[in-house]
Amino acid sequence: MDYAFIGGLIFGCALLFSPVWTILTRELGRKLVMTGGCFLMAAGFVAASFATQPWQLYLSQGAAVGTGMGAIFTPSVQVVPQWFLRRRSLAGGIASAGSGFGGIAFALATDAMIRQLSLAWSLRITGICCLIGNLIGTALIRDRNAQIKPPQLGFATHLLKRYDCLLLLAWAFTNILGYIVILYSVSSYAVQVAGLTQKQAGILTAMLNLGTGIGRPAAGLVSDRFGRIQVAAYITLACAISVFAIWIPATSYGVLIFFSLVSGAILGGE
Repeated sequence: MDYAFIGGLIFGCALLFSPVWTILTRELGRKLVMTGGCFLMAAGFVAASFATQPWQLYLSQGAAVGTGMGAIFTPSVQVVPQWFLRRRSLAGGIASAGSGFGGIAFALATDAMIRQLSLAWSLRITGICCLIGNLIGTALIRDRNAQIKPPQLGFATHLLKRYDCLLLLAWAFTNILGYIVILYSVSSYAVQVAGLTQKQAGILTAMLNLGTGIGRPAAGLVSDRFGRIQVAAYITLACAISVFAIWIPATSYGVLIFFSLVSGAILGGE
């Protein structure tokens, strides 16, 4: 429960304060908000390395890392659509594929650092790597706000009157819920239920991220041709089928690797 709650806090805080980051981006500028997020996220990892109680991890690796992640993600995700029109889904898929390939590196490197160094130093090194990488990305980002003048509203409340918008929000809610469950449960399931080692569980997480890195650009390419809503619907259905048909009956390492690759690609596409 502690493990799941900390992981849930990361994404919860990242998305919960999205309207705040949007408004601050409008008022203070994109790079200032993202730079603050870089330091807050890194500080959360470093602070977690000194934690001795679960509640301290809630505040550091959960709330601080998640809030910092949101301050980086929310302003940056608005930029790519400004530069593309015909191939917008493909461009977004390529941009977001970095989280998948980066996840491979972090999953394998973190496991090695924990075994060779310590859990504390693995968190500190992760924080330093995140700080350097995110600061470089923040320095290089360019938007077209001066040309297109987006409103950057914290809440577009007028859209809540449209039933199609409400349906999209309901889909996104259930979609993210399923994404977080799979992302933070596959490795734990492998150890607690399937009886695999922690090293094998780390490889499963890496395979999940590999699938994400491949699936996101592929889904973007297909979406540009056949439609975003249609492709998202079929991928969501495929994700549900894979959970019932592959994950639940899975007890062997090979089957779980296959599921991680498949579900990673599907989750990335959604």
